[in-house]
Amino acid sequence: MGSMMAHDHHDPATREHRPGGWNRVVVKLGSHAVVDADGRIDEGRCRAYVDQMIKLHRSGVDVICVSSGAVAAGLSDLGLAQRPTDLPSLQAAAAIGQARLVERYRQYFQAADIRVAQVLLIHDDLRHRERHLNARYTLERLLQARIVPIINENDTVSVAEMRFGDNDALSALVAMLLHADALVMLTNTDGILDFTTAVDGERVPFAVGVSNAIRELVQPGQSSFGRGGMMSKLDAADMVTSCGACCHIAHAEMPDVLTRLWEGESVGTTFAPAERRLSPRKRWIAFFDHPQGTVRLDDGAVEAVRDRGRSLLAVGVVAVDGTFDRGAPVRLVDSSGREIGRGLTSFDADDLRAIAGQASEAIDRILGRCEYAEVIHRDNLALTASADEPRD
Repeated sequence: MGSMMAHDHHDPATREHRPGGWNRVVVKLGSHAVVDADGRIDEGRCRAYVDQMIKLHRSGVDVICVSSGAVAAGLSDLGLAQRPTDLPSLQAAAAIGQARLVERYRQYFQAADIRVAQVLLIHDDLRHRERHLNARYTLERLLQARIVPIINENDTVSVAEMRFGDNDALSALVAMLLHADALVMLTNTDGILDFTTAVDGERVPFAVGVSNAIRELVQPGQSSFGRGGMMSKLDAADMVTSCGACCHIAHAEMPDVLTRLWEGESVGTTFAPAERRLSPRKRWIAFFDHPQGTVRLDDGAVEAVRDRGRSLLAVGVVAVDGTFDRGAPVRLVDSSGREIGRGLTSFDADDLRAIAGQASEAIDRILGRCEYAEVIHRDNLALTASADEPRD
């Protein structure tokens, strides 16, 4: 990934990536952006976002809205003051709140004679190719008809194995699915803040891709999100910039934040597309399927895979976690447990454990066969770590 980071928003490279060229944008609204402290939909704020999306829509931009808030909007009807932890209550709240949420969007957009459509997704909808293509064709047909899709995770039926994890990940996958020019994520901070240069944090207006240097700026206690919330947004930015799109993280309460971005103002943090990008096949491997296991590599294998573009060999495998079949997607991690990539394994979990740490010539003796010399061939391996080294 590229490592460029600029604090000067007058930098020529920043201007080069201004968002005025958007043809298609995904706008992600988190729960705090659409729901007030009492768990009710914030009418004024939602209407303000819609007014800005209407302006983009009327300018010819395809607008896709990924909106959280369904669970929070349904709590009061269940007599709950805070988000529950049990799955039935979460799903019941989502069933109530989703109807409320979409009805509000329908009313707001209808005032401008713009139609909306509700689209609820689970991860299985995007990981299986036929359903993936069906979701894409459906969304493309809606956009062709100038209808604004309102997308959320289908919390009413989703379970842990099928979840995206959060709507940051969902918004990034939707942006990649539809080849959007940009993803805008509205949060409760003014983008990425650098606390090494100012006590209150200096805004980082621009970066190319998501580097380690950027991630190190996000520390616990520096925002109400904590590390996890902002880190998930960096993960989303990493996804879309690796596929050639821009990503913007900006404050949800900034007046006219969407239109100000559209008009080229330096707002929040803009992540320009990474200098090297994933091919469509490797994009699928890296982001659209859930890993079924984890393979830990030694330092030599990490260097070979990450820095020298090599396939993963058995000799570099230290440990194997999980149960998976041959051809399954797995995570590749370094000695500290940090993910560096994902790939499709040539061996099932038991066979891989048997040959871990062994030279390729020993595979036939250990397993009684040797169909593949590589644990993961380079063509089936995608780097996902936000390293300062470029991707392939």
